[in-house]
Amino acid sequence: MTNFDWFIRTRQERQRESIDWYFFRQPTEITENLENISGSGIMEDYVKIEKIGEGTYGVVYKGRNKKTNRLVALKKIRLESEEEGVPSTAIREISLLKELQHPNIVCLEDVLMQENKLYLVFEFLSMDLKRYMDTIPSGQFMDKMLVKSYTHQICQGILFCHQRRTLHRDLKPQNLLIDNKGVIKLADFGLARAFGIPVRVYTHEVVTLWYRAPEILLGSQRYSTPVDIWSIGCIFAEMVTKRPLFHGDSEIDQLFRIFRTLTTPTEETWPGVTSLPDYKPTFPNWKNNQLAAAVKQLDNVGLDLLQQMLTYDPALRISAKESLNHPYFADLDKSALPAQS
Repeated sequence: MTNFDWFIRTRQERQRESIDWYFFRQPTEITENLENISGSGIMEDYVKIEKIGEGTYGVVYKGRNKKTNRLVALKKIRLESEEEGVPSTAIREISLLKELQHPNIVCLEDVLMQENKLYLVFEFLSMDLKRYMDTIPSGQFMDKMLVKSYTHQICQGILFCHQRRTLHRDLKPQNLLIDNKGVIKLADFGLARAFGIPVRVYTHEVVTLWYRAPEILLGSQRYSTPVDIWSIGCIFAEMVTKRPLFHGDSEIDQLFRIFRTLTTPTEETWPGVTSLPDYKPTFPNWKNNQLAAAVKQLDNVGLDLLQQMLTYDPALRISAKESLNHPYFADLDKSALPAQS
């Protein structure tokens, strides 16, 4: 068994709770008092400029701090039951989120309450990775060194959080924000644990399965940091090709797309897979690994890193720390990166 034993829960437990969260520290370490997470600011310190999104957790506004004139992202969180106020689980999680200070993680600057609504104030970045990739003309691809730099930085941010027993669980290009200096930052870190990942966002858009690890798709009762590494692998491949690697439209379609590319997992390649709740012995048996053909633009060293990120067995999947030491990054000028672990 791996060292991820702290991260154990069942589907039944998750379904019973209105808020799906994971909390690794002892509750005595952080009280459930809202004053402990609220910053010095008040809602009147900010002006909403425009609504810029409506996503998994609620409405997002572009805003401005009246005192500093700095742009911010104001995320108004929809609570399960607003008349009851902020759930204690979310208070605990946000208190941890405020500790995640890293150059490759979007900074949570303040937490505000207004009329029983919760606002999270983040630093503002105007572009996400998905939108950036969409701007690249047809027939052209991302600069290879930029792909390498972004992948390295994403691993830096993930390593920082994994070392603090914090998972993302919902990594995707839309959750990776970029600036004009070549820096990429992880956004919405920890919100999945504080508020859950609904099946649909509030605009009724289906939450994407494209970056979800196979152990989650197969209903594993034990999962941890490797789920984020799988997501990074999918994002890495998408940066290389400008196409989602596995673009399924249902859980079973997603699984089969993975199996077609990486072969159908067996007890030999993934011990215990046949015992997972949603594994079926009737799954088609795809035997040829097609990953290299799916990412033809990637060199052999990069392909090796990608294959290790997409290893079926979570216990054998490469870690963030190991990824940063992979030969793929040997020719990357790390002195120009915003952070070093």
